[in-house]
Amino acid sequence: MRRLPRASRKVDAEPRKKYLKEKGATLVGVGDITIALTREIVHLNRGIALALNRSLNLDTNGQLARLQQYAEAWLKRRGFRSLSVPPDSDRKNSKYITRLYHIVSHKTAATLSGLGWIGKNGLLINGDYGSKLSWATVLTDAPFEPDVPTLESECGECELCVKHCPSGAVQGHLWSMDDPLQELVVYEKCRSLKKDRHIFDEKPNCGLCVTICPFSRSGQKMM
Repeated sequence: MRRLPRASRKVDAEPRKKYLKEKGATLVGVGDITIALTREIVHLNRGIALALNRSLNLDTNGQLARLQQYAEAWLKRRGFRSLSVPPDSDRKNSKYITRLYHIVSHKTAATLSGLGWIGKNGLLINGDYGSKLSWATVLTDAPFEPDVPTLESECGECELCVKHCPSGAVQGHLWSMDDPLQELVVYEKCRSLKKDRHIFDEKPNCGLCVTICPFSRSGQKMM
């Protein structure tokens, strides 16, 4: 029987996802991210979304980087190309890869992998862990069978992050894959609050929109 060319054969991602979870990943998904790519990197049209529970007392960035290395090593041994996009909290201006943050976000890879949606607070929300996850992404040309993407918000009528945002930055809109560029949060208001209150000097933001989210609070019970 004639064998199909490698590019035509789908690769089962489940064994790789299981392996990465055994190595410490909280969540792993694979998405078809073609719609989010520029011509220069459209050949790397699978995004492996990796999530780590922030509540773990571990070097989060370091562990995410190791998970990316495990994924890349497996891909390289099988002749596939890959490119790792580091966690948002590990942006270094000296790294060329930081230029990709505006092209392929971890939110994009995660939603297209079915691991969550963008909440009214502008953060990636997973149904089990809320927003208390750190994310990293590996782009690859491996023809993995993709997971079912998330297309709509599951925030529903909940307005807790809107009502309790001290800066009034959260607008209360529902995210949809059909309108991914809709402004959910006025980040300038969020940044202004940080400037005015020195209590936040050592933090990226006040974090209230994370802790008040019912999904994040449910995630605490899973630890």
